Amino acid sequence: MTDSFNSLNVVSFESRRAKEIEKLIRYHGGNPIVAPSMREVPLSESTEALGFAERLIAGAVDVVVLLTGVGTRAMVEAISTKYPREQFISALGKSTIVARGPKPITALKEMSLTPDVVIPEPNTWRDILSVLDAELSIDGKTVAVQEYGVSNPDLIEGLEKMGADVMVVPVYRWELPEDLEPLRGAIRTIACGGADIALFTTAQQIRHLLQVANHNGMEEELRKGFMRTVIGSIGPTTTEALNDLELRADYEPNSPRMGNLVREMARSGAALLRKKRIAQENGVDTNRWSRAEMVWIRDGTDIGRQTRGNSVFLKACRGEVTEYTPIWIMRQAGRFLREYRELRRKVSFIELCKTPELAAEVTLMAVDRLGVDAAIIFADILLILQPLGVDIEFSKGEGPVIDTPVRGLLSVEGLSDFDPAALEFVYEAVKTTRRALDPDIALIGFAGAPFTVASYAIEGGGSRSYINTKTMMYSEPEAWHQFMEKLSYATASYLNRQIEAGADAVQLFDSWVGCLSPEDYKQFVMPHTKGLIDGIKSGVPVIHFGTGTATLLTHFKEAGGDVIGFDWRVNLDEAWEQVGYDVAVQGNLDPVALFAPKPEMERRAKRVIDLAGGRPGHIFNLGHGVLPKTPVDNVLALVDVVHEYSAEVLAGDKR
Repeated sequence: MTDSFNSLNVVSFESRRAKEIEKLIRYHGGNPIVAPSMREVPLSESTEALGFAERLIAGAVDVVVLLTGVGTRAMVEAISTKYPREQFISALGKSTIVARGPKPITALKEMSLTPDVVIPEPNTWRDILSVLDAELSIDGKTVAVQEYGVSNPDLIEGLEKMGADVMVVPVYRWELPEDLEPLRGAIRTIACGGADIALFTTAQQIRHLLQVANHNGMEEELRKGFMRTVIGSIGPTTTEALNDLELRADYEPNSPRMGNLVREMARSGAALLRKKRIAQENGVDTNRWSRAEMVWIRDGTDIGRQTRGNSVFLKACRGEVTEYTPIWIMRQAGRFLREYRELRRKVSFIELCKTPELAAEVTLMAVDRLGVDAAIIFADILLILQPLGVDIEFSKGEGPVIDTPVRGLLSVEGLSDFDPAALEFVYEAVKTTRRALDPDIALIGFAGAPFTVASYAIEGGGSRSYINTKTMMYSEPEAWHQFMEKLSYATASYLNRQIEAGADAVQLFDSWVGCLSPEDYKQFVMPHTKGLIDGIKSGVPVIHFGTGTATLLTHFKEAGGDVIGFDWRVNLDEAWEQVGYDVAVQGNLDPVALFAPKPEMERRAKRVIDLAGGRPGHIFNLGHGVLPKTPVDNVLALVDVVHEYSAEVLAGDKR
């Protein structure tokens, strides 16, 4: 992907920064249609602001919540008409100041003040309440809220429920622009299908747009037009307003900045536009849809594995020549994405795994956000233990916990026979995702390899030394091999059901296998893994991945797999030579490289591509999963540099 609109028509409703956003749209190759939708009108009387100042100076206000930078400055300006500026600033500094994001912080800096509590971006009124509840007791205190044009009754009610005596301080209001013709023109353009992308940077823009459309008898036509227009929202508050007004944001940047919104929409806009228009043509109500409701084929028939087999990812799995190196990222749908964290606030991890529509939504979310070449179904490698009768609990913040570990022959013999139907929710998630996923994007199913899953079950959770696992291997080999056989059979059945449901490839995760010596791997693990892989439906690529496998690669290759995944502890060229060029390979950037400055991260990514030597059959990935606090902008940059640089290399332009 490149950050270019490629001449798409981009409508913006920005007012105060109209010239700036017009320039940004042009810079990124778009055709801007800028229609200011509102004007800020200071409250001439400012009675609430003056009343607030009087109480603040008298020491009768405990907490001041500043919601916007513009509003903070306007409030100070209004108050300065009656009270000395320094007197007000001094009184403000004696209160507890809560700043919603960086803009009020900047306004406070101009007054040589710093906030006591910061609400990190992106945020909504819910985040304000959540942070205050965690960091500040407001029960019985007077809390002043600087409002920004439209009152937020939910925020006020929430503060009152926390025991606060709330006073609101409105300092300006939003009205329609004096010249409505640009706004009317934008409405006509959207209604008649002349707009490709619409950008909203405040919730009030949406309300004013619909107000003018309604007044001109065009609201219905406008809403129909939005069904074929990609909607970009700057942040959660604007997205929430769109939802409330029965429109749906198609994209929201990870950080609520106008520059980020324009740049990321330039990067993703064309793909989102194609998707939305196909959905609308196939009868999907794209003003109310979720990702999982996407329909690519009108009659709902399967598009066929032969068609999907032409994807760049599956070609690379088969070792065929591709125009660029495909990339996907392990744990690409995870905690580093804000959308995922927001969803996890509402549902538990296990509920997310066991609700097919939600699992599909999370899987698809990563593809829309990152622009990768493959999706991997959202699930967990330990789900397979529950049908075997292993009681596993997914504890918040602690990871999976098994209170009664599997240890010894009696424990193994007491396990249930595996019933693939017990994981029907995974297959349903695969079906839903495959239907809603672009045919050009492959869907990967997955499972944990027998050794790694067995280790969890035996240790009862995570481990550093694997004492219990190795002790069982060495002292009770009969129990060990019986357990591994059960897991191998169950895993092969599980993966085949995922394939039947629509997975185009499968990955086997042996995340803990690096703790073994080559001799132990060959004796205790390899026969079982090989049997499992041999039992997977032929014609579907199998990716065999492990960490810490530098000393195991020869045996790892012998165990099987069409693609061998490398972690970051090996040089890709040397490892590929070791396993042989008759298999494709996947990897292998250090996940921590994504925390480096972009130039350094890009240099390291290019080195991985260079080590592949332009040889067909390389799939770019990290050497393990993306870490929770990874900067999303760096992940976007990684995807872009892999696509662009590898295309140059494979075309022979760079070596």
